[in-house]
Amino acid sequence: MKPVAAGLTLAALTLPCAYAAQPTATAATTQATTQATTQATAAAPAPTYGAQLEGFDYPHPIQRFKLNSQQQALEMAYMDIAPKGKANGRTAVLLHGKNFCGATWQETIRVLSEQGWRVIAPDQIGFCASSKPKGYQFSFGQLAANTHALLQSLGIQQATVIGHSMGGMLATRFALNHPQAVSQLVMVNPIGLEDWQAAGVPYATIDQLYQGELKTSFEGIKAYQLRFYYNGLWKPEYDRWVHMQAGLYAGPGRESVAWNQAQTSDMVFTQPVVHEFAQLKVPTLLLIGGKDRTAPGAARAPKAIADKLGNYPALGRAAAKAIPGAQLVEFPALGHSPQVESPKEFHEALLRGLKS
Repeated sequence: MKPVAAGLTLAALTLPCAYAAQPTATAATTQATTQATTQATAAAPAPTYGAQLEGFDYPHPIQRFKLNSQQQALEMAYMDIAPKGKANGRTAVLLHGKNFCGATWQETIRVLSEQGWRVIAPDQIGFCASSKPKGYQFSFGQLAANTHALLQSLGIQQATVIGHSMGGMLATRFALNHPQAVSQLVMVNPIGLEDWQAAGVPYATIDQLYQGELKTSFEGIKAYQLRFYYNGLWKPEYDRWVHMQAGLYAGPGRESVAWNQAQTSDMVFTQPVVHEFAQLKVPTLLLIGGKDRTAPGAARAPKAIADKLGNYPALGRAAAKAIPGAQLVEFPALGHSPQVESPKEFHEALLRGLKS
């Protein structure tokens, strides 16, 4: 697709999400966004879910991989979906983002399955339907090792690894640490295309992040998604994903959920992968929504620094140059979650990229 200029600046703003920086706007745009946010947040309060997302309806049966990690007995939830069409002998592993779950890949699972793929969609430890350990040292290397162990337990020696948002950082680490297990790497609006700490974003302690996570609300999540993910245009089907996330924070496990989210925010901020892009040895496809301005920690950065962060058109092109042989597909009109915002456009591009 033809690249477009970003044409937007960023402003530091406190938001319910751990990584956030907002584009500034004209008065008219601000008023329109405020009105849209008011309409979007008028829905009923979110339902309550258990600490492992008990009560939420996953699109496919959840299975549980039991593992011992860091001297703890843990469970990693995952969906294993068989091909609906003629099996093509290929497996796709879908890695969710920080504000997402395996269930968020619902439409991608359907599309790939109908094309003959076996699909594995796990919830990482500390997220969604998986265990919420109290004393766990989160790292992308650890999560990659957990995911690799899951695939080995299922007899999967090699797969196409598709990561969105934080899942893009994890997919990169997986491909770096386990290249023999990756036939193709696909990153969908990954965070981590820049090093925020090196750019001057101040560090926040896990205790500080935890206090912020405890303030997460249904209204805040929806307002954030409206502006960042969907360009101010809300559709009723998006409510499901707000309920999913807000229900965890509203449930009996809110403290453990908030603590793990704070720990993984620290992981995202302090463990960049961008400096290792040149070391990737697997075919790589980048799918980038150009309206995305996500930048973890930018809300606590000086404006002069925040204004330079989260420029996804520029970041996507820089990543494509840094990764040997990478293919870049841009969606200029889409935001952080193109697979949800415009499923047909996104999945057509994904399938083309998987065939190339």
